[in-house]
Order: sequence, then C-alpha cells, then structure tokens
Amino acid sequence: MIVLGLETTCDETAAAVVERDADGRGRILSNVVFSQIDEHAAFGGVVPEIAARAHVEILDGLIAQAMREAGRSFASLDGIAAAAGPGLIGGLIVGLTTAKAIALVHEKPLLAVNHLEAHALTARLTNDLPFPYCLFLASGGHTQIVAVLGVGDYVRIGTTLDDAIGEAFDKTAKTLGLGYPGGPAVERAARDGDPGRFALPRPMVGRPDADFSLSGLKTAVRLEAQKAAPLSDQDVADLCASFQQAVADMVKDRLRAGLALFRERFGAPMALVAAGGVASNQAIRKLLNACALDGGTVLVLPRPELCTDNGAMIAWAGAERLAYGLTDTLDAAPKPRWPLDHVRKPAEPHPRLAGGGLAGEAGPSGAPVPT
Repeated sequence: MIVLGLETTCDETAAAVVERDADGRGRILSNVVFSQIDEHAAFGGVVPEIAARAHVEILDGLIAQAMREAGRSFASLDGIAAAAGPGLIGGLIVGLTTAKAIALVHEKPLLAVNHLEAHALTARLTNDLPFPYCLFLASGGHTQIVAVLGVGDYVRIGTTLDDAIGEAFDKTAKTLGLGYPGGPAVERAARDGDPGRFALPRPMVGRPDADFSLSGLKTAVRLEAQKAAPLSDQDVADLCASFQQAVADMVKDRLRAGLALFRERFGAPMALVAAGGVASNQAIRKLLNACALDGGTVLVLPRPELCTDNGAMIAWAGAERLAYGLTDTLDAAPKPRWPLDHVRKPAEPHPRLAGGGLAGEAGPSGAPVPT
C-alpha cells in the first residue's frame, strides 16, 4: 500500500509518500521537509500563529513536490495520513483539514495519526524491527520511555515530571544568549567547554523508577550563569558542556532503569530505539549504545532526519494502521493533547499475541472493522 503523510504539529511543514509491502517492509518514496526556523528565530521560540500561517502557505506546494518526487498520482494512493495531535492546534487544523480534502476528493481512506505513535513506529520503517521494543522519545515537547508492544499498543514506563529535555536545551540556550533553535546551539558551544567546571545536579538519578525531571537542572544553570556574570565565551562553553553532561548522565541512568522495568514486565526487548530531535545530539547518541548493551539488547537509531519531525513517519504510521483497517472518518478532530496510551488499538490481536495472552482492546463504538 502507498500512503501520503502530512506533518504540521509544530514548526516543520512536511509531506512524504511511503510504501508498505505485504510483508510489512517499508520504503520511502519521497520525504520533503520545510523548516520554519528563520521565521521564529527572532522570537527565541515557536510562535503558534506564525507557524500556522506558514503551514497554510507552504503545505500545498510541498504535497505537490512529494507526489512528483515519488512519481505517484493521487489515484495510486491507498490512504491519506496526517498528524492529528499532539501539537499546536493551528498547525494541526491545517494539516488535518488538507488531508481530509484530499481524501474526500479522491475517495481515499483518512488516517488521523498520533504524532508520538509515528515516532514510535519509525524504526519499523527504517530497520524492519519486530515488536516488542523499548522507545526513548526525547524532543522539545516530550520525554518518555515507552514499551512498544504492537501497533496501537503502547505502555509508558517513564516520563518527565515537568519539562521535556528538548525544552531544557532551548531554555538553557536562551539563558546563555545562544539563540534559537537551542539544542544545536548548546551542542556546538559544548564542544569547546569543560563539562566538569560547573557542579550541576543530576535529577532523579538512582531512583528505581524511570521518570525524568529537568526544571531543577534549568534553574541550576541560570543560577550558575548569574554567579559567573558577565559571561565570557569560555564561561558559556563550560556551562553548555556541564549542562549537556548532566543531561547525558541523567539519560543514561533513567534508561538503565527503564530497560530493567521493561524486561521485568514484558521480557527482553528486541531493541532500544531512540527518536525525537534530542536523539540527534551526538553526546546522547554515544551513550545510547552503552545503555542498550547494559540492558541486554541492541540499539536502533533511525537517521537523524527521521528522528526529527517529518512526513515519512506520519505516512508510515498511517500505513501501519491501514493494514489493520484503523481508518478515521472525516469528522476526526485535531487533539492538542493526545497521550500514546489513548491511541486506538486494533480489534484483532497483534501477531505476537495470537497464541494467547492479552489481546489489544477493541476500538470505540463505530470504529471500522479491521481488514
């Protein structure tokens, strides 16, 4: 099956065409992403109104480019997928409404995709990874450790109690005057810094649960910056290096706890998978392999451009759901908040459960019957 996917949850406008064969293997036919960084840089962060207007202006052209690069017509598509949440409501409305229009005109199934589910399933597109596996999702808006047991079958093992890791990077960059986007700016500055100069806390380290907390670390960076003011370039580099090392130490400890809990509850995971923009940070990518080895599994890292927001992951999640007949009606609503454990499951058991055990829950009343 061939699916068009649209991504407009935040400040990337994206469209892609993905093919899923009968054996469940995937292939990206096109993947076009337009970043709005320049539009938001002057404000030090994403402005929802500006983002929504940019999606309106750009999306149609990106869809045409994606279809052209894929060499496909709308008639050849088997479904139209769009990120329906979680995210900024203005952007969600633009992408979902566009997908509805295409689905209606060309009489194709609509797939209203959860953005987090798309991240969770990307490793199956890139690495043909079987279930179950452990996902570390770290971005500007989300920090979670999730057991990915099947399509629509997700169990949250750990989450942030306050701020996401990506948000902490962005606010640290803002505190130190490094501009937007903050994550890459902090990473660049940290290369020339001393990670041991500032004694920053490692929140939650050593606890038996797998949760995260970033607010205290952000505050500690701000207080150290105030003490050292006026800041030299070396001060900034040292603060960035110390902050990045603190985050890395915390991630390593939390993932070890998360993988232990996964093994205790679900058995050995097929892999540790990382997704989200923070997974592109080289310092964090380096420690992930050690975490996987310590957890008795292997590391799967999609290419950096597939870790950040893109249309291919939306199209692939749509194709995975379409394989179970999990289509949506044209009155599907955008959801600014949409936890992964609220995603509709197939009414039939996942293949891993076919011989017994807990089957996936049935969809809500009126949901399409899986085919």
